[in-house]
Amino acid sequence: MSNKQRFAVILLSLLALAPPFAIPQLSAMQEAATQQEGTEDARVHQEAVNRELEAFRAAQLSLRQAIGIAEKRHAGSRTADISFDGASGSPVYRVKTVQDNRLWEHAIDAKTGDTIGAETVSHLKDLNPDDRNNVMALRTVRQELSDAVIIAEQVASGRAIGGSLMDDNGKLNFVVVVVNGGGDLKQVVLEPPQARGRGSNARHGSR
Repeated sequence: MSNKQRFAVILLSLLALAPPFAIPQLSAMQEAATQQEGTEDARVHQEAVNRELEAFRAAQLSLRQAIGIAEKRHAGSRTADISFDGASGSPVYRVKTVQDNRLWEHAIDAKTGDTIGAETVSHLKDLNPDDRNNVMALRTVRQELSDAVIIAEQVASGRAIGGSLMDDNGKLNFVVVVVNGGGDLKQVVLEPPQARGRGSNARHGSR
């Protein structure tokens, strides 16, 4: 039985026994239950993050190496998005590469570099608008996501765990998440030179 269900049983029992004047006190109990449930959710979330980071530290393959492996499967393809997934049986990098109007999704073993399972392929017209815009934006920049990863790792002094090119209302940014030496997550945002005609800028913050 979950915490929420246990609290529900307790509250229902008290409601059946309490005289009318005692009923207002239940709101305080409900508030306490909600706060405890929120604390429990936060704890579970942090434990999941810690497990993910532990799996990432054990990965033999870097994010940039995974990009290279995925792009070699289809000559001329470019990476639009990559993320680390340590929750599956074997930790993998999930990589999305694009060429012309097709998008491939690959799972690259983070320890061996082998491709796991069959790749999936989608046509751009079948993607939701946000994903389609992000993929099409890649055509307007010459820089590669792997280039942005190199810069982000230098800026944040760590190893990249994920990255993508994002179109935010017409403004293009490479967004790379880096795990620094202290185990903190840093998000580095780089604006490709082609988007402004000037050198790229970088800013980062803790997550």
